[in-house]
Parts: sequence; C-alpha cells; structure tokens
Amino acid sequence: MAVQFEVLTGVDGARLGIATLDAPSSLNALSLPMIEQLSLHLRAWAQDPAIVCVLLRGNGAKAFCAGGDVRSLVEACRAHPGEVPPLAAHFFAAEYRLDHSLHHYPKPLLCWGHGHVLGGGMGLLQGAGVRIVTPSSRLAMPEISIGLYPDVGASWFLARLPGRLGLFLGLTGAPINGRDAIDLGLADRFMKDEQQEQLIEGLLQLNWQEQTAMQLTSLLKALEQEAHEALEQEAHEALPAAQWLPRREKIDKVLDVSDPACAWKGIGQLAQQDDVVLANAARTLLKGCPLTAHLVWEQINRARYLSLAQVFQMEYAMSLNCCRHPEFSEGVRARLLDKDNTPHWHWPDIAQVPEAVVEAHFNKAWEGRHPLADLA
Repeated sequence: MAVQFEVLTGVDGARLGIATLDAPSSLNALSLPMIEQLSLHLRAWAQDPAIVCVLLRGNGAKAFCAGGDVRSLVEACRAHPGEVPPLAAHFFAAEYRLDHSLHHYPKPLLCWGHGHVLGGGMGLLQGAGVRIVTPSSRLAMPEISIGLYPDVGASWFLARLPGRLGLFLGLTGAPINGRDAIDLGLADRFMKDEQQEQLIEGLLQLNWQEQTAMQLTSLLKALEQEAHEALEQEAHEALPAAQWLPRREKIDKVLDVSDPACAWKGIGQLAQQDDVVLANAARTLLKGCPLTAHLVWEQINRARYLSLAQVFQMEYAMSLNCCRHPEFSEGVRARLLDKDNTPHWHWPDIAQVPEAVVEAHFNKAWEGRHPLADLA
C-alpha cells in the first residue's frame, strides 16, 4: 500500500494518527488510490474521539511529495483525445476534496514538508494547520514546464502572496526554500530534518486533556528554537538565505504590466541578468508553456474574489479542460516520459494563444451540477 497508517498511544492514553506517503521511488507522487486512502483514513480519524492529533509525512529522504501521478493522467488523455478521461474527472475531484478537507480539519493536523514539495504535495502542505519545513525543503508549483497550471488550491495561496510574487512563482515554477516559505506565509515552523522523531515523541508526551493549544505551541516553539541554535552552531546561519522577499520590489516592477504577453517578455529579459536566481527563473519560463502562462495570469486575477471552495471549483474546470487540450500531454511527454525536454507546444508564441482557448478552460466540462458544488 502506497500510504501507511499507524496510531501511536501517548502517556495519557491519547492517540496520534500518522499517515505516511510511501512511494519513495516516485518521490511519493500521489496516485488516485493514495488520495482515496488518505481521504478515508483522515475522515475516520476526524470522527474518532480517541485520535487527538494527526501527522502527515512522506517516506524517503528526497521528498514529502513531488506532485500528482501525471503520467497516468496523460496515458488516459491519450486514450481519450479531445475528451475528459474518466480517470481525470475522478482524480481531480478526489484530490481537491481531500485538499479542501485538510483546510477545515477539526483536529490539529501537522504536515512535515521536507525535500521536494511540488504540485500536489503543496496542496497537502498548504491545507495543514501546522506546516513544517526543513533545510532540505524545496517548495514549488512547476506546472509551467508540463503544460498544466498551478492547481490544488494554488489559485488561492499564490494570489495571497505579497505583491506580484505569487504571479511570478506561478509563471516561473521557481523553487521556494524553507526561509522563503516562512517569509511568505507558506509554512509555520522550521525544524531540522532529523527532528521528526523528537516531534512525534513530544506529541506523545503532551497532556491532551487541557490547554492543548498552549502545550502544542510550546512544543513546536521549543523544537524550532533548538533547530535554530543547532544550525547557527553548524553554519552560523539559522535559516537558508531568503530568495524572494529581497527581490520583491524588482519583481513587482517587472510584472506591473497589463497582460500575460507583457509579463512573459518582462520576465524573459531577466534571463540575461547577473542575478542567478532571477535568471534561472526566467529561463524556466521561456522554455515553458505559453498557454499555461495565460492560465496562471487569469486564475490569479479571478481567485482574488473567490472563496476557497470556489477556487477548487474553478480549478476543477481548468484541470478537466487541460486534459482536453494538447499542451498537457505534450509537456508530460517531453519532461517526464521521453525526457527529450523539447516540448512542441501547439501555441509556441504567447501572443498567438487565442483568447477563446484561454476562456474555454474556465467553462464546465461535465453535465449537470458541479461535482464539487457541495464544498461551499
């Protein structure tokens, strides 16, 4: 089973539920069965009065979760050209229901986001009540490279980043380190990778009968302080160097434009800069999917006025429509299947992407009531 579930009993009889993504060979990429198993167990734990806290983590040193199982989705897309594959309709509905439920989980829910936290992994991390990152954490929404778009609620959390940083990160798929995640409100606590067992032991030692929030906060603060002190002794710096807040002013100026074509051009000019961080981000965009850039621009503009439930409903339509268009399949082919890294985009020029095609991605792709209507 690609997700392992265990329940540990603490000193006062309170029980801790631990869900572990266990597919390290695929960097714990989420398949539909994994999503369904997580949903089933997390729902049961939410209703079990003996379970007082839940920890979500990933097996293997490289990643918490490197995204969704897009290979299987693209195989289904190829089998149903121009249509919405049944697998895609089921997968995205299940994933977005799970992500939405995490945001509203009724018990303390901690997520240990070490290593790669990409795409679908970000959907899990951002839904948790306590989002923990480590020195190895590398968060990103890299869909620009595969012809999809930042989903799993990214419309919500990217739109709420300072200035135009969310738009920039969505367009470039640029990585976010642990310091960036704390700075931008995408994580709550920073701990060392090897402190996970200390955290579990601390949770088991808590008295869950009274002043639970105070005790949990004290435990997290103590572990975080210990991490900072240890890192200062080892490297004379408590956290990785900040990448994005120091560059916000420049990014805001570059993206103070009227449309995605101008944004593409503005970021593209950064590819020749001496600033390696900005240059790498720009090069990723220039190799990326022009249609995705249009979708990122539009989704972030629309999400500013939507509730979280409405964001997932919007993204569901976008995801199904991406499966009907050729860019997603071609991007996954080039990056993950054939690995020639030479995608042949249907619309290679961002200025030539038809406005009607962009708008069509936000239209319903199902009959009758919205499959996620009840999220509201």
